Amino acid sequence: MAVHEVLRLHITSERFIVEPRGGDTTELLIIDRVTQEITLQGNQGQIPASAITKSIYGILGIIRLVAGAYLIVITKREKVGEVKGHTIWRVADTEIHSYKRTTTHLTEQQNSLNKTYLSLVENMLRTEFFYFSPTYDISHSLQRLHNTSPEFQSLALHERADQRFVWNGHVLRELTQQPELSRYCLPVILGFIEVSSCQINGKSFDYTLISRRCIYRAGTRFNVRGVDSEGQVANFVETEQIVQYNGHCCSFVQTRGSIPLFWSQRADLKRIPNPVLIKANHLSGFQKHFDNQIYNYGYQVIVNLVNQKGYEKELETMYGQTVSSAKNANIRYEAFDFHKECKNMRFDRLSLLLDRLEGDIKRFGYFHQNRDGFVVSQQCGVFRTNCMDCLDRTNVVQGLIGREVLKDQLTNKTAGINSSHDSTYQTNCKDVTGKRTALGGLMDGWNSLVRYIRNNFQDGIRQDAIDLFLGNHVVEETEGLTSRSPLAVQRDWKYYAIPVILMIASAMLIITILLPDEQTSEQLMYIFFWGAAAIISLATLFWFGTVFVDQPRLLNDKIKIE
Repeated sequence: MAVHEVLRLHITSERFIVEPRGGDTTELLIIDRVTQEITLQGNQGQIPASAITKSIYGILGIIRLVAGAYLIVITKREKVGEVKGHTIWRVADTEIHSYKRTTTHLTEQQNSLNKTYLSLVENMLRTEFFYFSPTYDISHSLQRLHNTSPEFQSLALHERADQRFVWNGHVLRELTQQPELSRYCLPVILGFIEVSSCQINGKSFDYTLISRRCIYRAGTRFNVRGVDSEGQVANFVETEQIVQYNGHCCSFVQTRGSIPLFWSQRADLKRIPNPVLIKANHLSGFQKHFDNQIYNYGYQVIVNLVNQKGYEKELETMYGQTVSSAKNANIRYEAFDFHKECKNMRFDRLSLLLDRLEGDIKRFGYFHQNRDGFVVSQQCGVFRTNCMDCLDRTNVVQGLIGREVLKDQLTNKTAGINSSHDSTYQTNCKDVTGKRTALGGLMDGWNSLVRYIRNNFQDGIRQDAIDLFLGNHVVEETEGLTSRSPLAVQRDWKYYAIPVILMIASAMLIITILLPDEQTSEQLMYIFFWGAAAIISLATLFWFGTVFVDQPRLLNDKIKIE
């Protein structure tokens, strides 16, 4: 099952030669840079002394751009921790190597397009949250791994991985098509993994948090929303908390994802754009999504945290109506107006929600495997939590639910870490829920500003990078030559003219105010003129807000919005 953990990449003018280090293998993976053929060969001195040699920790994949194919390799890694004795790594750095030695075969326009595509790939690879393990399947929860057959356990790592969470599946496809290359096919997930060593009452245990972000309908905050016709929701994430102690292993899974209705919320320079319900068969998308959820996780408790008034009300109402129309005995809907109930920083009122969920928390249970490998219990259902963005409100509530389960895991009679359900026990483990403070409020304000800038001026590029890397947009080598590229979209004239007018008017207004004039009436006239020009141009800027937003150019959403 394991893939080669440490390798050397030898680069010659004609080949990429990948040499496994350690173990008893003497094979070489050879990629012909001219014919692009990939083969396994015995090591018979094919590596010339003139080759450029680099240490690498895995092949992320191969991506094709206008200039041809590029090999992506992992050059640096950082240890995150261990799960069941297997080391988990974070991708710390990567390198991209072109099959072509030059780009002289490209036209000037093609060369420009290729540079843009290459920058998108580099943008994607700069994320700090790619994780992998050469010996362990981190795409599955512990419970799913336990409930598999011996045949499944013997599959190659990339074959047995949950494809929902393998972010390099598209770029890895040229290697996975050849079964003999399975030990070079390293699946990578995007999300978050942290392993913390904790201690209570002198007893040590490891607390691990794994969030797996789904590749289907993945995207940035306002560019991808809701459900598609296949039941996939935007930004679906599976989060697993694992507790390991004295040979015992416990796991609890929660999920989050966009509201599974057909809706959009396009960035338009406003702080919060208005969400829009699309005229479609919401029940169809909802049912497809939850059929998949029930198949994967069992009984569903929907925890909907959106506002029940204001611009979020329409979504909350339609969500509740759709749940009622579905009449699914395996789904329960729990609406909780987070902002109303917890206004004025009254987060203690979240106990109201926990009281409503207490029965489900106990009924769902969690996966528990004892030191002898015997499964004591399994989780039979999942909380599917959402707010508008599945960020702050969702984080808080998932953290609280996780904490309740963690207390039960630590006080389990079999574990014996803590002797009672007293929530005041002392621990050096990180607080799994966090606390609301004045500093936290300031940080929330800063985060809101950062999000505003990203949502309006950076997310188009980020969305394009995601779609390119996941294969939602496949680059043709003829782009810019015999076919038009989506990157060649021209900006509307207003994109340049109105901001320039606004800057000039604002600058002149400031100068007029700061520089005194003997003719007061004349100065007031100038102030009025430039002030009016600034206000009008600013109003025009927001009126045509979508023109000035960084729009994605490669996004091919399955839900078309008129």
